Amino acid sequence: MNPNPSSGQTSRNVSALAPTQPGTSAESTFGDSDSESVDQDRLNQDVNKLRRDVASVKDALARLATQKGDEVAKTFRNVSQTVTSHVGSAASGVADAGSELASSAKDQAKTFAAELENMTRRNPWGALAGAVLVGVIMGIIARGRS
Repeated sequence: MNPNPSSGQTSRNVSALAPTQPGTSAESTFGDSDSESVDQDRLNQDVNKLRRDVASVKDALARLATQKGDEVAKTFRNVSQTVTSHVGSAASGVADAGSELASSAKDQAKTFAAELENMTRRNPWGALAGAVLVGVIMGIIARGRS
């Protein structure tokens, strides 16, 4: 027997195996086979359409994730720029305040030094007594610590 039967042999074998019921024939069995192949074709088309739909949804989700990721990155950049500008402004403000404070302290030190110089010129003995008093106080403080 030939392992690859010709189409005539196949139809005879199928018709021999097909159950015969009253009112049915081999042609109606092949008719069922045609409807099964049509059903199979529809199923294959539906599966292929489903695959395309899933791929489309996957692409849409990928685009959405990319867009949202870009938006998040943009938001973080804006926040970091805002924070940087605020910190820069605060640092600049602190630097300005520190500069003004240093300038004010410098002016006061100059004024105090000028006042001491004037006081010393007007009353040299009083300035000498004040210097001795300050020295004694410092000596007492230093002696108490040792």
